[in-house]
Amino acid sequence: MDTRNRVVNLDFAPDWIPVSGFRLRKAGVQFDAVRVDGDAGRRIADALEQMTGGDPGPIVAEASGRRGVYFLVAPRTTAHRSWPPGATRFNSAAGRISYVPVPALRGATWPLSWRCPPTTADRFVHTLLLRTVAQQILAPPPEN
Repeated sequence: MDTRNRVVNLDFAPDWIPVSGFRLRKAGVQFDAVRVDGDAGRRIADALEQMTGGDPGPIVAEASGRRGVYFLVAPRTTAHRSWPPGATRFNSAAGRISYVPVPALRGATWPLSWRCPPTTADRFVHTLLLRTVAQQILAPPPEN
């Protein structure tokens, strides 16, 4: 589901969401993120939406290039966990600085859009749920 089908509360906007266009935000401050590219990222987002009744937390989708899907999770929750190949972590672990693209809630933000916009300031994708679903979808097929 994307913002064209979802009612977005434009009165609510955390300070890390830009008023227009999109901006890069430093990961590890307001949130960490996990990116999964292409159809696998979209399948993970579909599964999370289904499992959470349509409110999995904030998810940003890219319409061009690698077609990444960014799952915004609570800060400092990705660095010390193993993630399956195909999942890229964005955080501020020791010696690491990462930036995540964040679109405005309305207006021209192409190639980014909110697949699932934030609903409250402290609501993020559940990190362990995301990791579990990502492991299931990104796992290599079993050998015969």
